[in-house]
Amino acid sequence: MAQNKNALLRYRTIDRCLRDTGRRWTLQDLVDACSDALYEYEGKQDLVSTRTVQLDIQMMRSERLGYEAPIEVYDKKFYRYSDPEYSISNRPLSQHDIDVLNRTIDLLRQFDEFDRFHDMADVVSRLQDKVASVASRRPIVDFERNPNLKGLEHLTPLYDIIAKRQTVCINYRSFNSRRSVPYTLFPYLLKEYRNRWFIFGSRVGDMKLFNLALDRIVDFHPCPDIPYKDNPDFGEDFFDDMVGVTKHSRLKKEKIVLRADNSQASYILTKPIHSSQRLVEKNESDGSMTFELNVVVNWELVTQLLGFGASIKILEPSSLAKHMSDIFKKASSLYPD
Repeated sequence: MAQNKNALLRYRTIDRCLRDTGRRWTLQDLVDACSDALYEYEGKQDLVSTRTVQLDIQMMRSERLGYEAPIEVYDKKFYRYSDPEYSISNRPLSQHDIDVLNRTIDLLRQFDEFDRFHDMADVVSRLQDKVASVASRRPIVDFERNPNLKGLEHLTPLYDIIAKRQTVCINYRSFNSRRSVPYTLFPYLLKEYRNRWFIFGSRVGDMKLFNLALDRIVDFHPCPDIPYKDNPDFGEDFFDDMVGVTKHSRLKKEKIVLRADNSQASYILTKPIHSSQRLVEKNESDGSMTFELNVVVNWELVTQLLGFGASIKILEPSSLAKHMSDIFKKASSLYPD
């Protein structure tokens, strides 16, 4: 048990003893009770020292933990609470406690896509009401999300299938298909990208990696008769060289060099497009900057680059520069003079 947990165990033991007014408690009695509690919870026969319990009593009396316990010594030997109704469990919430609870409530409310958090909604609401009765305030944290997105109902059952390391059979219909296509996958991960959820897994048979959008899943069910397999190519570093979720054998990591004008250079500098981004050159005369990235060139990256419009120019590779040029020319043709 961690040292801070040992301390909490001793505080609660001392509190329990001092609330038992049917007995007179000496310092040695409290030491013995703490040692017994440590043995009961940890199976350790380590004795708690007298000095440790004295420091615990001093800490409980102080404001540092918010207890301010009214512990007094009477008859020069025995310990008790001067207020027999006191308990460290009954102490009022401090402002720090309220702030921590409010932050926790704000965060919990962002996970209501999962069914198990739906089950907690009533608990969170009642907790929020309790805290609000002490110090009400408007929400401060609000994550970007789309509650109307299709496929959110798949999150919890797919999460459970992955947690149980089960093979899953999925009927999937892409945007460009009129019919669903069956996939049998060894599922590994659920990932969110721009308010859309995806499941990653290897196809049974050839172990080819796929990612499927949850909003395009027609139905699915676990296939326990097919033994589950891991894919060594899908590790913790799988997403390190990419933006978004699209990555397959035809997409390779490339060095990308781009120049940003003064309207976007500082923004890209402080909010990197990818973790591999580094500043290559800064032009003091016009405020432009040249950046280098080493990343897989997928459609998510291209989409992000297009978002900068005419403020950036791709210098390398030439294939990406041409692809960007073709897109802009096609877009320009939609708006004739």
